[in-house]
Amino acid sequence: MTTKKLMAVLFGVLVILVWILGAAIQAGAETINYKFYVWANKAERAQLDDVDGHDVTLVQRGGFYVFENGEITTIRRVSLNDLIKGAGPYTLYETMTFSDGSTMMLKGQGMLSGSAVGQHTSGEAAAEIIKGTGRFEGAKGTQRYKMKFLPADKGEAGPKQYGEGTITYTLPAK
Repeated sequence: MTTKKLMAVLFGVLVILVWILGAAIQAGAETINYKFYVWANKAERAQLDDVDGHDVTLVQRGGFYVFENGEITTIRRVSLNDLIKGAGPYTLYETMTFSDGSTMMLKGQGMLSGSAVGQHTSGEAAAEIIKGTGRFEGAKGTQRYKMKFLPADKGEAGPKQYGEGTITYTLPAK
C-alpha cells in the first residue's frame, strides 16, 4: 500500500473512532429539567453616584427546585448584582442540597432586566458545576435557567423569583 493510501485509511479509522467515542461520551450525560421558587433572605445595597439608579447589591437567597422526576432540592444562592434601574449583570454561587444529603455547587453569570422604576422583571443565567458531593461527587456540567420576579412584600429582603431551568452533567467513570 502506498503511503497516501495508508494515511487515508488511518485518517478514516480515526474519524470513525472519534465519532463512536464522541457518541459514547454524550450518551453518559444526564439532563434534568426543573421549576423553581426562590426568595431573598438578606440583601445589602450600596448606591453609586455615577448614574441615576446605579446599585450594587449582595443578596442571599433560599429556595427549592422541583425536578421532572419529582425529586425536590433546597438551594442556597448568593449573588453580587451590578444594576442600573434593576437591570444588569450578576455573578452567582449556588448550592443545591438533595434529600439524600448529596450536593451540587455551581458558579455562574446572569443578566437581569428591569423596569423604568427600577424593579426586576426577568432574568437568565448560565452556571458551571464546580463541586459535587455524595452521588454527585466529581460531577461536571452546566446549568441554564430563566426567571421572572414577584415583588417583595413588606418586610422581605427583596423580590421573589420563579422560573425553570436545565442541568446537564456527567459523572466520572466508576
